[in-house]
Amino acid sequence: MALLRKFDSLSRFFMKLYRSKHYETTPNTPLRLPLNECRIALITTAGFFLHGQSPFEKGDCSYREIPNSIQTQELKDGHKSGAYDKRGIDIDANLAFPLDRFKELETEGKIGSLNRRHFSFMGSITKPHVLITQSAPEVGRMLKTDGVDVAFLTPV
Repeated sequence: MALLRKFDSLSRFFMKLYRSKHYETTPNTPLRLPLNECRIALITTAGFFLHGQSPFEKGDCSYREIPNSIQTQELKDGHKSGAYDKRGIDIDANLAFPLDRFKELETEGKIGSLNRRHFSFMGSITKPHVLITQSAPEVGRMLKTDGVDVAFLTPV
């Protein structure tokens, strides 16, 4: 995690004024199956998209569907934040979207199966109302329809 004192003065100013929400409870659902019987989907806020999909715009609350069949090298980086250090992700997208690692876990029988599709959102959304009320619930419904037991989120 980056230290606040390492950011430039404008970023520090923004971070100190950034309004965040505090929740008393978390929407946690206890796992009902062992992991080796679960269907798993990956969700990232790295702003990844694929060739043929629209790139993310700054503050974009939409999502991109990422098929399980893709190679991680096909992912395009679309994150739009000056505070986001993407050097590691430029080398290995698995840092923010660990599809290759989860495919290994699936092969080893440590997880049941990967869902046919995964999802990418943009991070650093300063006006998340549409994300909270529309995009995220829509993805949640799709995951439920797909029979996903576990959603693994990698926030960036």
